[in-house]
Parts: sequence; structure tokens; C-alpha cells
Amino acid sequence: MKIKETLENLKQKIEENVKNGLKEFEKNKNLSKEGRFLELCFCILVANSSMEKTLNIWKEIGDGFLKLTKEELSKKLKELGYRFYNKRAEYIIEARNKIDLLEEILKMNNEFEIREKLVENFKGIGWKEASHFLRNLGYKNFAIIDRHVLKTLKEFGVIEDIPRALNRKNYLGIEDKLREIAKELNMSLAELDFYLFYLSARMLPIK
Repeated sequence: MKIKETLENLKQKIEENVKNGLKEFEKNKNLSKEGRFLELCFCILVANSSMEKTLNIWKEIGDGFLKLTKEELSKKLKELGYRFYNKRAEYIIEARNKIDLLEEILKMNNEFEIREKLVENFKGIGWKEASHFLRNLGYKNFAIIDRHVLKTLKEFGVIEDIPRALNRKNYLGIEDKLREIAKELNMSLAELDFYLFYLSARMLPIK
């Protein structure tokens, strides 16, 4: 079965859950400056990590991301069983020092330029993480492409091979393919992302 047919069948089963998930992200458009920064922290942490475990750690630390020193944050992450405690603590503290820059970037009118600037200015934020962050703030025109989604796309013949690295060219090229599928199915990329996560044998994204 082709991927569009599979997605159409899946939509009939879980569309209500997907719509509800998108509504939750839309609420984040009204987050405070600190709230947006905390969302960025989550996206830095979840890269190459379990979604569920990262979410629990993120909730446990909470406002600590705004207050702890790099050493304190690294120690806390380690205590909670997070693997990349030193490097990600470093990234988060650097991002905290740029919290005003984050706000300036998010005020830009062109959402694609916003993503570019996030990747350029924040360590630990690549194309996937920037897309994830913006999706969590209610943006709908970006795809979150991870190894699970790539595997699914290869199985359905959307891509021939899984790229060794998701650089700008590879990421945007695959995203364009997904944009075409989303357009044919009359849905946003954010909506399509929910269904792709489901097809990738994972729970619907909770963050």
C-alpha cells in the first residue's frame, strides 16, 4: 500500500486525537519569554534521547533551567539518568544567555528565516530540533524528521536511502517531499508529523 493510502486510512482512525494534539501546541503561542525558552530546553534535551524519559526529566527540573548554574544543571541531569549531561547543560546555559536573541528571532515575520536563525545561533539546535521547537510553539509548516520517520519513508519508497547526515540540503529535500504529500492529503506538515510518528511504531508525540 502506498503511503498516501496508508495515511488516509490512518486519518479515519485517529484524526480526533491528532486534532486535539495540535490544539495543545497552538496554546503555546501565548507562552511567556521564559516559557518559550523552556520549550527550547526540551528540544535540546530530546535529541537522540527517549521522548518519554526526556519529558519526565524536563518536568522534574522545571524552572531550574532558568536558575541553575552549568555545574548544577549537569549534576542534576546526571542524577536523573540523562546521558549527555555535560554537553547539553552547556548548550542550555549558552541558550539562556541568548534568551533575548531568541525573542528577537521569534518576532521575525518569515517563519523559514526564523528556523534558519535558530540553527545558526543556538548550539544543540539542528534542523530537526528547530522544527520540533517551532511545532511546539504552534507553527505548522515544518516537518520533524528523525531516524524513525526516515525508516518509515524508506519502507514506503518516499526516499531511496536514509542519509548518513541530515544536513540542510538533505533535511529540506526530504521535507519538500513530505510537503507534497501533506498538500495532496489537505493537511499541514504538523498534522502529517503526528501520523508519521504513529506509522513509525511510536506513540503520538506528547511533546
